[in-house]
Amino acid sequence: MVYEREMDNKEFSEEIEKRTRKFAVRIIRLSTELPNTPEGRVIKYQLTKAGSSVGANYREANRSRSQADFYNKIKISESEASETQYWLQVIAEADFLPWERIKPEYNESSELLAIFTSIGQARKPGRKRQL
Repeated sequence: MVYEREMDNKEFSEEIEKRTRKFAVRIIRLSTELPNTPEGRVIKYQLTKAGSSVGANYREANRSRSQADFYNKIKISESEASETQYWLQVIAEADFLPWERIKPEYNESSELLAIFTSIGQARKPGRKRQL
């Protein structure tokens, strides 16, 4: 019998940390396929930096000292996921890699962006929590 159960906050946080770490590894591996040209190296650096920062900032958010600190780190994760999408689009439009190769990472960055946007809206400082 298949059933769903709700995850508690700790389980959810651990799952997203694991997911963002895997995403960082996938982005790093994708970046090794970029051309070894001055332009390719710049994009490789930017993509790797943004893609690996998504999870690093989420991890820091989970260890934050205040609600405001948590919110700020979540917003950084959101921003880094969006920036990762940007660099993936640049890679495709510059014909450095085919869209089919980039699409899984683009889709994952879209999902992570949606998750962090949702978390940020729910945990915005000063917002009354719904019971």
